[in-house]
Amino acid sequence: MPGKLLKKILEEHKQSEHDSLSIIDQGINSILEIPELLTLKRLTRLTLSHNRLNSIPAQIAELINLEQLNLSNNQIEELPTSISSFQNLKILKLCFNRINSLPRGFGAFPVLEILDLTTNNLSETSLSNNFFELKSLRALYLADNFFEDLPKEINKLENLQILVLRTNELISIPDEISDLKNLKELHIQSNRLCILPPSIVQLDLFNPKSILKLDNNPWVDGIKNAYDISISHLSDFLASENYKKVYDQEINNSSKASLQPKSERYKRLNKK
Repeated sequence: MPGKLLKKILEEHKQSEHDSLSIIDQGINSILEIPELLTLKRLTRLTLSHNRLNSIPAQIAELINLEQLNLSNNQIEELPTSISSFQNLKILKLCFNRINSLPRGFGAFPVLEILDLTTNNLSETSLSNNFFELKSLRALYLADNFFEDLPKEINKLENLQILVLRTNELISIPDEISDLKNLKELHIQSNRLCILPPSIVQLDLFNPKSILKLDNNPWVDGIKNAYDISISHLSDFLASENYKKVYDQEINNSSKASLQPKSERYKRLNKK
């Protein structure tokens, strides 16, 4: 049952004209414990972070005017299919949960711009079939998950400006990433990457105003040496004929057995 402080927060909100509500660190186990919340149709911003939520009811979709939804730092393992029915949602934060897979139809958000799935239990097999139909997406945060391969369909996210894949299990980046002409930030540090597709130099990632993070990967020597000197040196090396030969050789010789071992965090996940 809602505590006194939570009841006070809800009562004060009802008496106000605010379209934003934050219920943080109140020990809520289920949204259904506070049915009054689902009657607040005028809400455009809702924060329920740092609680104990382990699931989200389908009724959340009744808050039809939501533009921002923050469910971070909970214990959520699954999401309802209804979550993608929000027609006005622009920001969805689901970081620091326990989500293993995304529900069917998750890519149906028509205007979603920022999606944060940092620190969950996701991999390339966790994505919904239409995930890459999120054409309005500008920022995608997938750090601290368990992706080994970035699907080539990433190129469908044509408006993407920020892509964060730090601390996964990535062993490859698809050539199709070069289609993301608006990309200004790419974070792929702390993975198992040895090579990058030569076409990546077509992106505007190698100038001082952009951000390209590559640290803590087992790069081939040429990439490591050039990156240690400067981003411009790296760009020149990736565009060289010499590197194209290195890339082709690595692609032809690569096998799962010869790759860097999986991280300890991956092994722990698969023991559960």
